[in-house]
Amino acid sequence: MDVPHQIPSRRQFLRSASATLAAAPALARAVSPDDPVEIAFIGPGGMGLNHIKALCEAGQVRFRWIIDPDADRAALAAKTVETATGQKPAVAADLRRALEDSAVSACFIATPDHWHAPATLLAASAGKHVYVEKPCSHNLREGRLMIEAAARHGVRIQVGTQSRSAPHVRKVIERIAAGAIGDVLVAKAWNSQLRRDQGRHPDSQPPANLNYDLWLGPVPEVPFKKTYHPGSWRWFRHFGSGDIGNDGVHDIDIARWGLAVPSHPSRITAMGQKLHFEDDQEWPDTVHTCFEYDVAGGHKRHLVYEQRIWSPYFQEGQENGSAWYGTQGMIIGGKSKGWQIFGPKNRLIETIPAEGNALAIHHGNFFAALRDPALPLHAGIVEHHPSTALCHLANIALRTGRNLTFDPARERFAHDEEADGMLSRDYRSHWAAPVA
Repeated sequence: MDVPHQIPSRRQFLRSASATLAAAPALARAVSPDDPVEIAFIGPGGMGLNHIKALCEAGQVRFRWIIDPDADRAALAAKTVETATGQKPAVAADLRRALEDSAVSACFIATPDHWHAPATLLAASAGKHVYVEKPCSHNLREGRLMIEAAARHGVRIQVGTQSRSAPHVRKVIERIAAGAIGDVLVAKAWNSQLRRDQGRHPDSQPPANLNYDLWLGPVPEVPFKKTYHPGSWRWFRHFGSGDIGNDGVHDIDIARWGLAVPSHPSRITAMGQKLHFEDDQEWPDTVHTCFEYDVAGGHKRHLVYEQRIWSPYFQEGQENGSAWYGTQGMIIGGKSKGWQIFGPKNRLIETIPAEGNALAIHHGNFFAALRDPALPLHAGIVEHHPSTALCHLANIALRTGRNLTFDPARERFAHDEEADGMLSRDYRSHWAAPVA
C-alpha cells in the first residue's frame, strides 16, 4: 500500500532544481513574426524523432539545442537535423544547458512521462514556451502546477494530443456542439491493440551511452532494468501511467471534448488486471472504467473507457476510437479513419472521413500562438489537464480497488488519505523538494 505524502506547493516544486532559474523567474520572450522560432529539443527518441523530422520539413524553427541523456540518441537527432536543414545544434545531456540560453524561445519536450512536468516547469521558469508530449503529467498535481506556471510566466504550453488539430476531429466536435445527435449523455473511448510481452529482466547496469542519473532526474533512485530504456519505461509506475496515459489519453481526450463536461468527474469506478501478459510491466493490460460528471440542473453524464492491449480485434472497426450516444442519434469512429453519424432509427446521416496531417497542423498552431498571444492553442495545458487527469484518476481507482468520490474544485478525494497520496509523488531533492 502506498504511504500518503504531502502535495507540493508550486513555489517549493523547483526549490533546488536550478539556483539560477528558481532565483529569478523569467517572463516569456517575444517571438518574431518573421524569423524562425529558436528551439531546444529535449528527448529526441521515438516520437521525439518524428517531431524533429516534421519540424525540419516545415522549416519554421532553428534548432539551437538537442538534449538527451542518451548520447547515441542525441547524436542521431543532431545528425538528422544537420542532414535535413544544414543546421548544427549544440548537443548536451542536461536540459538546464539549453534553459540557460537566452536565445531559446521554446522547448519541445518528448521525454519519458516522468520528465514531462518537471521539464515544463523548469522551462516556464526560464521564460520558455513549451510543446510537451502527452500525457502532460505523471500525476494529477503536476498538471495543476503546469497551469499555474504558464500563467505566472506568461508562456504558452501546448500538449501533444495532435488529434485536437485534425480537421476531421474538429469537424465532428462541431457537429456534436450543433446538436447533430441531440443531448449527449454518454461518451466512450477504447484502446484495443496487440502489444508485446515485456519479459522478465533482472536489475542491471545501464548502457554506457546513457547517463542514467539524468534520465531518472526527479524520480527516486531505482536500479536500472533494460526494459526501462528505450521505450518500455511507460509500463512502470515510476515513469509512466500505462497504456491509458500512452495511447488511451488521445481517445479519452476526444471523447471528453465532445461530451462537453466540466473539468473533472465527481465519481470514478474502475476494474483492471493483467489478464494476458505475465511479464514485468506493472500496469493492467485490461481496464474498464467509468467517470461520472455532475452537470447543470443536477444531471449526470458518463464517460466510459475500455482497454485491451492484448487484442488485435478492432471494436466498431477502430483499433482505438471514441463514440458519443445522444438522445437523437450516435456517432461512432476514431481519429485514424473518421466518424459516422447515425440519426433516429439508426439511419446513417453523415460520414466524416479522416483528413489532414494532424502533427504538422498542431505544430503550426503552436507557432502561430507564440506569435499571436490572442490565438488559442488547440491543446493548451488548461484544456488538456482534465483529460490527462482522467488517466490518473482511473489508475488511482485501479490501485485502491474501490469506487472513488472526487472534489473537482479542490482536486482532492473525499475523506480518502490513501487515494490523496497518489495525486502526487516523491521527488529526489536535488531536482525538486515538494515539502510544506
